[in-house]
Amino acid sequence: MAGHRVGYVRVSSFDQNPERQLEGLPLERVFTDHASGKDAQRPQLAALLAFVRPGDTVVVHSMDRLARNLDDLRQIVQGLTRRNIQIQFVKEGLTFTGEDSPMATLLLSVMGAFAEFERALIRERQREGIAVAKQRGVYVGRKKALDPVAIAQLKARAAAGEPKASLAREAGISRETLYQYLRHD
Repeated sequence: MAGHRVGYVRVSSFDQNPERQLEGLPLERVFTDHASGKDAQRPQLAALLAFVRPGDTVVVHSMDRLARNLDDLRQIVQGLTRRNIQIQFVKEGLTFTGEDSPMATLLLSVMGAFAEFERALIRERQREGIAVAKQRGVYVGRKKALDPVAIAQLKARAAAGEPKASLAREAGISRETLYQYLRHD
């Protein structure tokens, strides 16, 4: 019995159109992330990996939509194929089954390396753009999540021993952001 065909779509921002990636392909279900591909910590990717079963096929528009990091790409593909789940990349015309030829493995590595390289170029251009904007005085950085009064209250509560995870959750910020506020005067 053939398994399900399940799609995975990733767009980096909410204004991008995710529908075009797998448009017209017969799929039983599609998981869509609105997140960067810098790492594999994405909620819908995790949901997809938990959902698929042996015999299923995961369909992705292109390798860079699944991961922009070669190690993550390999781990995801190998993790799926070890579970007898195929993964098909539409743009590249490649399907991985776990019984792949050395040429298929090479193509995965080469295409994954290009995706990682492209991500590095994007980050470099972003840093250069920020540097130019700072020189012109038009870049002020991200707006602070909390005002000075709220920060002072959080610092006092943390000093009193309240759990930092619950403080961050209550303030609507990540724990890392809370720690940054606590480190600075």
